[in-house]
Amino acid sequence: MPLTMSFYLKILQVLLACLPLPSTTSSGFCEAESPFVVVLGIAQDAGYPQADCDKSCCKPAWEQPQFRRMVSCIAVIDPLSEQYWLVDATPDFAEQQHIAKHILPGKELNLAGIFLTHAHIGHYTGLMYLGREAIGANAVPVYAMPRMVDFLVENGPWSQLVSLKNIEIRNLQADSTVVLNERLKITLMRVPHRDEFSETVGFKIEGPSKSLLFIPDIDKWERWDRDINKQVGEVNFALLDGTFFKNGEIPGRDMSEIPHPFIEESLARFGQLPAMERAKIRFIHFNHTNPVMQGNSEAAQSVWKQGFGLASEGERLGL
Repeated sequence: MPLTMSFYLKILQVLLACLPLPSTTSSGFCEAESPFVVVLGIAQDAGYPQADCDKSCCKPAWEQPQFRRMVSCIAVIDPLSEQYWLVDATPDFAEQQHIAKHILPGKELNLAGIFLTHAHIGHYTGLMYLGREAIGANAVPVYAMPRMVDFLVENGPWSQLVSLKNIEIRNLQADSTVVLNERLKITLMRVPHRDEFSETVGFKIEGPSKSLLFIPDIDKWERWDRDINKQVGEVNFALLDGTFFKNGEIPGRDMSEIPHPFIEESLARFGQLPAMERAKIRFIHFNHTNPVMQGNSEAAQSVWKQGFGLASEGERLGL
């Protein structure tokens, strides 16, 4: 059976994970103590399958649990310090936190902080599990922008997390960098989105030898005041908004009200990039209607054939 182009492109992505950018010094991707990012969820805020959806897109996942997917989330893991940081606190917090905590055999990692992108339900509501009804956590650092901080401090039940000191608010500013330790740092950047309750940010995560861009939610790329192609060129990996595959995906709804970049649009925008650049990009944050959620769909195959990737739960990207 002849090998397909998509097969070779998948191999290229694997090899890319082992290569640093020319301007960095590699400490070795396969070293046991190297930090990494793990993908803990890939679905849009409401998860997959979605509540009250019995249509063909969700029916297989209701009937067969192995097809279910958790809400978009990543964790930054540092084996050396035995710490992890979550980027977003989702409705699937309990399982995602458990996975991150026990991801290294024989070790229990410590939750060192949570970075929030914005105040839509899939990105912050998992904080509820830190409260007195559940974990009863002690001063977990929660990093957020000013409006996001105000939202948490001024509205229950989140305000109780603050007053009971289950969480400790850490204020962020646009373009600021948080040094996690001597090997890891995170830089945030404002992105345009439906900011009803808070700002929206993406994150650049940098390790000893590689870096990753995480933008799970954004309006159309052309609305951003930065060049997304340039941003991709400056990192080793890019996990980018892939909420919808194409226009018209939700019948009877004006999709201009939820103006994410369709994957079809992103494929066209990034399509002229060299193969090594395209291989950096993995789409994430898929709506339940997005056909790429069906692994063998024509839509998913079109992404792979053009040299791009689809984030998968459990995937590890070395830093």
